[in-house]
Amino acid sequence: MNIFKKLYCRTYQGVFRALLPVLPYRQPKLLDSNEAIVSVLKEKGTLSVLLVTDKGIRGLGLTKSLEECLTKNDIKVTVFDETVANPTTKNVEDAVKVYKENACQGLIAFGGGSAMDCAKGVGVRIVKPKKSLGKMKGVLKVRKKLPLLIAIPTTAGTGSETTLASVITDSETRHKYAINDFPLIPAYASLMPELTLGLPASITATTGMDALTHAVEAYIGRSTTKKTRKYALDAVKMIFENLERAVSDGKNLEARTNMLHASYKAGVAFTMSYVGYVHAVAHSLGGKYNVAHGLANAILLPVVLKKYGRKIFKKLWKMGVYAGLFDKSTPIEVGAKIFIEKIEGMNEKMGIGKSFDCINEEDIKALARTAEHEANPLYPVPVLWTRKQLEEIYREVKNG
Repeated sequence: MNIFKKLYCRTYQGVFRALLPVLPYRQPKLLDSNEAIVSVLKEKGTLSVLLVTDKGIRGLGLTKSLEECLTKNDIKVTVFDETVANPTTKNVEDAVKVYKENACQGLIAFGGGSAMDCAKGVGVRIVKPKKSLGKMKGVLKVRKKLPLLIAIPTTAGTGSETTLASVITDSETRHKYAINDFPLIPAYASLMPELTLGLPASITATTGMDALTHAVEAYIGRSTTKKTRKYALDAVKMIFENLERAVSDGKNLEARTNMLHASYKAGVAFTMSYVGYVHAVAHSLGGKYNVAHGLANAILLPVVLKKYGRKIFKKLWKMGVYAGLFDKSTPIEVGAKIFIEKIEGMNEKMGIGKSFDCINEEDIKALARTAEHEANPLYPVPVLWTRKQLEEIYREVKNG
């Protein structure tokens, strides 16, 4: 990267880092039951809500007890269960129409990251009816309080219940982008591990690796704080201790509970400290080929960490020591490599591959351009890469 662009990126990131103490970051208040959700809605005078979920979640009956509890307490609940993986602009507009037709006053996002992204997108369109979602991509373009938003995660991975981001895919161009602003942080989050007990092993694995990616990228970046470092370290330790248990024994309530809280902590960490090139590349693959975000992150994480090289060895070593992978007597470079090997080993044990069948050589330049545009200058990555260097990442994970 030429010196002028590098200077621009680091200056941009430095300004954001300097502003961290005064920016209006907040954590959602935690709820632990349907009854607690009802109490909040009544307290806020929100008597008609749109429940945003997907057909798979609703088909499993996971929303049934909440729907019944709301109805019993005279709160009108309208269900939008058309959310798709990697929600699109059309998906959001369809939900907005349902919200308006039913005179809804608030939103409940019920599901994984896609449901939460869709619900946040609905909230944005409600308070900014004259602006398209595409015109609000980037940072701090919403600037209006959203309707009451309660997030109920059914996966332990995205951390979307804590974040200021909504990731949307343009229905026509398939370009995937993020809308980032403080009003998008849900007011409340309900962490109920029993909702995750029925998750298939493959989804448990990839969403768990998504959470690990959030924690690792937040920790190795250049915009950390004492709080985000602690949250990221706690998340990494909890994931290494619990993810494989949750995958092998999906009914293990302790492991499921710990993974939900690990995902939450990782979400808080990366909301303030941002992510890096793993996410930028993963988003481009999700937009172009509809690759599941957690799967993309899982495959890309060890590849990108290796490419960063010595610059991150000490931070990987610190995470490894904290997580109990080795002790302080382990040399830094050795520990860093053990940390990456542990990630690769987890992927292998959980049936996660090492490459993508979908990547076409002719698409790589455009994919790298999209990823570079997303990451630079926003993400405070440990090492700045050019578009050409990003192209190498796609080729490394391209099958064949």
